[in-house]
Amino acid sequence: MVIFAPIFAICAFASCGGYYGHLQVKVDCSDRRQSNLSIDIDFGYPFRLQEVHFKAPLCETKREEILFLDGDFSSAAQFFLTVGVFAFLYSLLATIVYVFYQNKYLKNNRGPLVDFVVTVIFSFMWLISSCCWAKTLSDIKTVTNPTQVLLLISACRAQQNKCMATREPLWSQLNTSVVFGFVNVVLWVGNIWFVFKETGWYKTGQRYPTRSASGKRSSEMRQRLYSESSFEQPEEGLGPQPSRQDSFNQQVNRQGSFNQSQVSLSLPHAYLGKPVNYDRDNKVSSQGPIIFVNKM
Repeated sequence: MVIFAPIFAICAFASCGGYYGHLQVKVDCSDRRQSNLSIDIDFGYPFRLQEVHFKAPLCETKREEILFLDGDFSSAAQFFLTVGVFAFLYSLLATIVYVFYQNKYLKNNRGPLVDFVVTVIFSFMWLISSCCWAKTLSDIKTVTNPTQVLLLISACRAQQNKCMATREPLWSQLNTSVVFGFVNVVLWVGNIWFVFKETGWYKTGQRYPTRSASGKRSSEMRQRLYSESSFEQPEEGLGPQPSRQDSFNQQVNRQGSFNQSQVSLSLPHAYLGKPVNYDRDNKVSSQGPIIFVNKM
């Protein structure tokens, strides 16, 4: 936004300082002895209207009178133009620093702090000067109103004489200066936020944000629950851990299955001997090869 500040500042003070107003009236005397059909009244910046004079005819005699406008409005106009010029110079300097000396600008946080203070001051000055200039412009329009100017002429106070304005001043340029003044107010006030973000005050607030009492209580409760849950659970593993009885049963089953695998791998030993035949009375009738099985 600081890039547009020099442009609007130039438009504000140039439209005010470069104004030139022209008013033309005519006086037509009834006896036709003396008339002036073109009385020119010129005025402009710094609007010291009490120094603006013009000559008007006296219809009773052949002489002319010198008249002056009323009011000195130079203070408000010069104040508005001075604020515009200094705002233009500072915004131009700030733009150069932002573009070419960014590292020096951010060093030790002095640049943003100075920029913030100056921006606040110019915002306030633009507001005061724009309001004063708007009120002053309204007074200038009243003083230079053709009706008020004709009342200053002695010949126009007589009903038999004819007086009228042939040309009125244009106020579009001064109206534009007031508009640009308030545009600068909005521009500089909006720039306060962007400059404040570069200061250490904003960065400190972002680094250590303030929390309410309810937020602190909720965070403490979450921390307490997290610490209790982390104390009950073992360090290894993310899933649910089995109880002591279940782990003991799994260990016993694992040991039994290991013993069974060892037994199943061992083969029985067979021994051949003579066979033995038994009769009905369980007596040995004959003997043959006998097989002895050694069970493990």
